[in-house]
Amino acid sequence: MEHMPSQQQPAPPPFAAVIVAAGAGLRAGQPVPKQFAMWRGMPVLRHSALAMANAGAAPIIVAIPQDAEELAEAALKGIANIHLVTGGTTRQASVRNALELLAADFPELPDYVLIHDAARADLPQVVIGRLLAGLAEYPGSIPVLPVVDSISIDKSGVMAGSADRDSLRRVQTPQAFHFPAILAAHRAWQGDATAGDDAQVALAGGLQIRHVPGDEALAKLTFAEDFMGQMPMVRMGMGYDVHRLAAGEELWLAGIRIEHDLGLSGHSDADVALHAVVDAMLGAVAAGDIGQHFPPSDPQWKGASSARFVEHAAMLVAQAGYRIGNVDLTIICEAPKIGPHRDAMRGKLAALLGVDSGAVSVKATTTERLGFTGRQEGIAAQAVVTVFAGQG
Repeated sequence: MEHMPSQQQPAPPPFAAVIVAAGAGLRAGQPVPKQFAMWRGMPVLRHSALAMANAGAAPIIVAIPQDAEELAEAALKGIANIHLVTGGTTRQASVRNALELLAADFPELPDYVLIHDAARADLPQVVIGRLLAGLAEYPGSIPVLPVVDSISIDKSGVMAGSADRDSLRRVQTPQAFHFPAILAAHRAWQGDATAGDDAQVALAGGLQIRHVPGDEALAKLTFAEDFMGQMPMVRMGMGYDVHRLAAGEELWLAGIRIEHDLGLSGHSDADVALHAVVDAMLGAVAAGDIGQHFPPSDPQWKGASSARFVEHAAMLVAQAGYRIGNVDLTIICEAPKIGPHRDAMRGKLAALLGVDSGAVSVKATTTERLGFTGRQEGIAAQAVVTVFAGQG
């Protein structure tokens, strides 16, 4: 049979994207808003943003909660054409803020815009194609799925009637619109402030909305069980660190300054105990090591308190959808004696991690005067940290 050359698919028309990620996401039971929680190895928001970027969206406006810039930037690191805007008190207000930013800052904006809920993290490219094709004939298009169950109309907990399921559709996002038309509809919106989606706003503005086939993969991440199947309930990390003892240096161990004739030398405060704990925390959620996050070549960390490193690692653990279970820290040195400072160290670590001091163990041992610690040339520390999925 003669081989027929494959036909190249036409490039999609240029389009911008709005991703709504400004909610609290409390029902999902995560330690951070669900759009920043880990799902299938990445923050939920990153899945949606990557899908839009891979489909060619530019620019991509992400509406986020107030004061969530650090969380959003961490989740979106490395994705091109991302711009953040603070969301409003309702979903409709958040979308309007994003659309107004597009209108004000992007004069060469494409005619099409897709508006998507970040919580619908599994976004098939084929759905984006269907939506853009729908805009060739209509000012708006939305993905829908049929209703397969019988419908009961509820009144005070009692069935008050039924509805024709053949005429009903389940609505998903992203939803696609001609940009000037949806911006005008949002500016003119006078309806209920809790508008569930942009199709409601568009319909109220007189726009005709095309139905295109949606996808079951676009299910919304809403409850804790939506996340639990994606991650092990318990994880563990191990950390180890060494620092040299030197004259003229302060001695910090587990966040406590100890009077001693020698101190630990390093780029930061050289708190070898906290460094081991940080590496254990990072290891538990596969987030690299302390040198990646706080490289000694970076002058901003010169003399820095290692407590900042612990707080940063704790934030990464929370972003991954976990909470600290317990910490087991062992300090290896001949001197100073750790016993008199043990309770203060446990309290300090517990405060930094937001856990009860009963979840923190601090132990000390010597090497019977063997090796560099035995010769009092340095101090070593090792730590084991367990983390549990979800909130405590």
